[in-house]
Amino acid sequence: MTSYVEGHKLRDADSDSADHNVTDHADDIAQADQTSQTTYPGGLRACLEAILMAAEQPQQSADLALVLDTDEVTVESLLKSMRSDYEREQRGFELRRTARGWQYASRAEFEPVVTSFVTDGQTARLSQAALEALAIIAYRQPVTRAQVAAIRGVNSDGVIRSLTVRGLIREDGVDAESRAALLVTSALFLDHMGLDSLDQLPSLAPFLPDSADEVTADSEY
Repeated sequence: MTSYVEGHKLRDADSDSADHNVTDHADDIAQADQTSQTTYPGGLRACLEAILMAAEQPQQSADLALVLDTDEVTVESLLKSMRSDYEREQRGFELRRTARGWQYASRAEFEPVVTSFVTDGQTARLSQAALEALAIIAYRQPVTRAQVAAIRGVNSDGVIRSLTVRGLIREDGVDAESRAALLVTSALFLDHMGLDSLDQLPSLAPFLPDSADEVTADSEY
């Protein structure tokens, strides 16, 4: 049977070992971050910020670790530290962790401000960019944000957000492969277009070239 004194010593030893492991891991993170700074200003933290800013979908720690050539525990610790820093600094955005991974998002308390910005000029005509995105969604639905961006050749998150707030499009399920949200037009879209169903959308055929030769000829001018 272990005596009280012996048990106390064992607990102290376990505590010292745990503290030592935490310190070692913190040192490992600092070392990895310092190594990364030789290539990228700001180190691993700045790399994570850059990737998450550019990503259209939430990112898993394991995938981020693979890209940054480091371990998942280090990435997870840095992300949690970043989230705490943003909360302490009362930023207008937060680093949110969901079942699908980590992503940046506006804080809930700023929703009125963001909504006001997005819907400003609600009665105004849609921009050319918004019309392009809306046409792609209408004729290719269901479609993901990435597919809309690929067709337009430019990031379309802003116009898609605007179309969503205006009620012209909505999310309807997720893509089986990428798990990205699928976008479709709404009933309000049909109302504005004066249509009873999508089958009544004008055919695109009159606006398409008759042959590949015509496309080549047009591109030469």
